Order: sequence, then C-alpha cells, then structure tokens
Amino acid sequence: MEAADRKAFLLRVDPELWSELETWAADELRSVNGQVEYLLRQAVQKRKKSLAAENDDPNRTR
Repeated sequence: MEAADRKAFLLRVDPELWSELETWAADELRSVNGQVEYLLRQAVQKRKKSLAAENDDPNRTR
C-alpha cells in the first residue's frame, strides 16, 4: 500500500501511553505509527473471528 492510499488522522494520546508505544515499537523494530496500525489490524481480525464464531453458534439467541 502506497502512502497516497493511506488515510491520515490526528490521534491524541496520553504521554505515558505514547512512551509505552514508543518502547514497544522499538522492541519490534517498527515506528509508533506502524505499531499502532499493526495493533489495530490485530484487533480487527480478532473481532472478525469473534463475530464469525458468534454467527456460527447454533445455541446463540438472536
């Protein structure tokens, strides 16, 4: 994906959280932006799997 294909937005983050994200990103050899995008992608995939499992559950009441 090229930079022109990406959506930019402003995110306000608590300074302590930012510091933790910087450390985590450095540990994984990513930029903070790359780390946040990675975490968001993981969260979206986890949610999709969870929703799919709910939809496949025959005991689920709708």
